[in-house]
Amino acid sequence: MIKSELEYQVSQEWVEKFEKSIAAMEKDEHSKKNDAPRWQMNRGALQCHLDKLQEEMAEYERLINCDKSQPISIKVESINKLPDALIKARIAAKISQQELAQILGIEEPRVKQYEDTDYQCASFVEILEVSTVLGVEFETAVMRVDFEEIEAVKQSAEKWRKEKVSRATKIA
Repeated sequence: MIKSELEYQVSQEWVEKFEKSIAAMEKDEHSKKNDAPRWQMNRGALQCHLDKLQEEMAEYERLINCDKSQPISIKVESINKLPDALIKARIAAKISQQELAQILGIEEPRVKQYEDTDYQCASFVEILEVSTVLGVEFETAVMRVDFEEIEAVKQSAEKWRKEKVSRATKIA
C-alpha cells in the first residue's frame, strides 16, 4: 500500500524500471527461444510486480483525487485490515501525519510510528481516537467466528509452547 507522496514517486520510478526490463526481455529473442520456461517465468515475475505497483498507484490516485464533498467507501476485508483503512481515510481527507497529530494532541512521530507499524503500537483507544478524527464509521460490520480457525490456532500455540519449553530445557 502506498502511504505517502514519496512512496508514490518511488513507485512511479519502479514502474518505469519494470516496463523497461519487460521491453528488453521482449527484444531478447535468444533467451526467449533457448530457455522459454525460464524466460516466461522471469517475464511473469516482472509483470506481476508491475501489475501490483500499478494497482497500488491507481488506489493512491483514487484516494488523493476523491471528492471531499461526498463520503468515500473503503472496503475492509477483515479487522486486520483496519490500519490500512485508517491510512487510506487520512490520505483521502488530505490530512498530513502532522495535521493528524495536532488534532489528536500528540507528537507527529507517534502518528508516523502508528502508520509505519500498521497501528501495531497503538492501543485500542488510540485507534478509536484516530478513527473518530478521520470520520471513519462502519456502515455494516459482520464478523464471522471460525471455530475451525480457533482450533487450528490453539494447536499451533500448543505446539509452539512445547517447542519453546523443549529448547529452554536443552539450554538449561
